[in-house]
Amino acid sequence: MSAPVDFLTAFAQALSSLGLYPEGHRSRERALDAAFQKLLDLTAKSAAPQFSFLGDEVVFDTLPLREMRGWDWSRRLAEIGVQRLQFDRTVTREQLEEFLDEIITRLTLRAIDTSEVRQMRPSAIQFGAIGIKGEELKAADDVVTATINFTLKEEADTVRWLHDELQTGKELPLREAEAVVRALSAAMHGDQQLILPLLQLRQFDEYTTTHSINVSVLTMGLAEWMGLGAQDVRAFGVAGLLHDLGKVKIPKDVLNKAGKLSPEERAIMNAHPVEGAKIIISTERDLDMAAVVAYEHHIMLNGGGYPTFTYPRDCHSASKLVHVCDVYDALRTKRPYRDAWESEKVLSYMEEKTGTEFDPDVSRQFVTMMREREAKVATVTEDEPVPA
Repeated sequence: MSAPVDFLTAFAQALSSLGLYPEGHRSRERALDAAFQKLLDLTAKSAAPQFSFLGDEVVFDTLPLREMRGWDWSRRLAEIGVQRLQFDRTVTREQLEEFLDEIITRLTLRAIDTSEVRQMRPSAIQFGAIGIKGEELKAADDVVTATINFTLKEEADTVRWLHDELQTGKELPLREAEAVVRALSAAMHGDQQLILPLLQLRQFDEYTTTHSINVSVLTMGLAEWMGLGAQDVRAFGVAGLLHDLGKVKIPKDVLNKAGKLSPEERAIMNAHPVEGAKIIISTERDLDMAAVVAYEHHIMLNGGGYPTFTYPRDCHSASKLVHVCDVYDALRTKRPYRDAWESEKVLSYMEEKTGTEFDPDVSRQFVTMMREREAKVATVTEDEPVPA
């Protein structure tokens, strides 16, 4: 077992003991001692260890802790405002005990009003709402009133780097792709209110980057709207982020051509779903669904689109969501060969094509979501903060 997992296990046991036994009780003290020792072991290896709690997933620094997936305390901590937790090497046993008492108090009183719960004095333990990598945590006594702004610059830079890596023949950096999706999910849920932050295109040759991020955001928003669980929402988000990965194999002059494509160029362009699926499968990771989505996202409900099936079959549910979100963002974006469509025009088009191009249930759910959440759709630049 790793040091981060060891600590979280002892941390949970200490929380349980503090909730059961009064101050000074031997079982309580023993659990505190064990948790503090595991924390010392952890800080001996990492000067400022940091945990992020994202629904069913726990992240240590930038690495997901696979062993802690589905850990019950992850969701409980996030619900009381502890989405990020960081320890300084100077942390003391007394500070850890005070922090654990604070957690117990928040868990007990959250149904009344957590804003009235006493705050810890600043210490070597910091916690608060989740932010994007590079944002500083707020001091513990500022947590309740803190407003954290998000930008998507780092995420866009990471996607561009990811595409550059693939163009040079390197393996898909899955860890970085997953980190982008986690960051997008955090930006979407700023201040506990769902926002759909859609990146505005800066230059035509950056379309694939912007489009990948927007499709990931829209897909996660739609999956959540349709009632999927947190783990599925993020998996669909990864599939959305990677759906156009095959375009890294398309020459720039074809990919960014302003005029009509020749038959030869169209054949190259239409090969990107197959190329994307090959790239994803070649990573030999657990990305079967993302590979299927990359392959299927241009296939219409009536069998049209590309690539074509030898024998008709239904597409994966994730492909149906990504297909709808892909078309929406593509039509909403200005391209060298046409102007961007207004949102209502796109939604009307999708209603018209429901049952032929788009899955009826998915299309109707998407249209309803976009109309009801119109005020929650925020078009931002890479450096512009996502509204909280």
